[in-house]
Amino acid sequence: MGEARAGRRRWIGAAAAVVVLALVAFGTVKAVTAGATEKPRAAETVTVDRGPVIAEVATTGTVQPAQTRNLSFAVAAAVESVAVRPGTTVTPGQVLARVDDSDAAAAVDDAREALDDAQDALSKAKEAERNSCHADVAAAYTSESPRPSESPRPSESPRPSQSPRPSQSPQPSMTTSPGRTCTPQNQQRGDAILSAEQRVTQATTQLERAEDALDGATITAPIAGRVLSVAGKVGSQVGAGNTFITLAGVDDMQVSAAFPEADADRLAERQKAVVTLADRAGTEFKATVVQVDPVGTNDGTMVRYGVLLSFDKAPKDLLVGQSAAVRVTTGAKDDVLRVPSTAVHDVAGQTGFVLRGGTRTRIGVGLRGDLFTEVTDGLGEGAAIVRSW
Repeated sequence: MGEARAGRRRWIGAAAAVVVLALVAFGTVKAVTAGATEKPRAAETVTVDRGPVIAEVATTGTVQPAQTRNLSFAVAAAVESVAVRPGTTVTPGQVLARVDDSDAAAAVDDAREALDDAQDALSKAKEAERNSCHADVAAAYTSESPRPSESPRPSESPRPSQSPRPSQSPQPSMTTSPGRTCTPQNQQRGDAILSAEQRVTQATTQLERAEDALDGATITAPIAGRVLSVAGKVGSQVGAGNTFITLAGVDDMQVSAAFPEADADRLAERQKAVVTLADRAGTEFKATVVQVDPVGTNDGTMVRYGVLLSFDKAPKDLLVGQSAAVRVTTGAKDDVLRVPSTAVHDVAGQTGFVLRGGTRTRIGVGLRGDLFTEVTDGLGEGAAIVRSW
């Protein structure tokens, strides 16, 4: 009985193995022969049509202020007040910070006193010149008057053959009264006036500098903008001319971007562009290329060329340094013969190749865009070509 059961089990196992092998063989044959019964799919074709062709280059950049001002105090002193902090938006003329101006104010008072003294000295020098000149004129007038007993002799008139002596060059003179002039006899008088005038000029210059320093004890915003940094706080000591506040203009923001050299040769000023911002997804802002760097920069992997773009109408509340996607239109044509750019291969200069009816056909190539390429020769409107190969 046991042997019969064992034989039955062996028979069932052998039968199962045969079934499995049959299924495997069937699957293998099916897989091998499946492709033999399917026909190859025909290549997709497209016809030449007319329409616009647009060429663009794209990259990413950052939003930057068109102008940045580094503001400093004109005097070295302790900071007395700071009215802003990084991120504060300011208006033109707004007071941003002050330092102790007591020393600067005292310097202005001293300069004014020095100028007053110099002006008084000049007035006295001119008055002394006038008084001395009047005395000289009076003395000369008295000595030149003819004596009552003397009268000119007719016989003493110069003979016709005699020529008058050459007159001497006149000396500088100053008018004292109608018809009378004064010629300084002492050069020291003129030197005194010149010295006094020079002193006035020096004192005036010193006063202007002192007043500028006093004005420079207060920092005011020269433009509307946003404060980027503040270098100190109340009580800290600052030096004259050292940057204390950095202010970025917000009325005229720009986008700074860098393009690889393969695209840079197609970029030029006044080209139109589109900018998208990460915090305003789905909104495009029109812009214009305003500068293309003539020299590239190697970033370690490739050479890139810097480009500045100006918003045609800048959106409000832009963030300095925020990322921006840039797309610049480098060329555009309307109503030209065109084919999908994927259909054109082996482009060299102004020629390329397409597949037409299984034949490799040479065509003339014009403007090449991401979607379409202009056809200038070799194909007519309505001609069918392979879309991609």
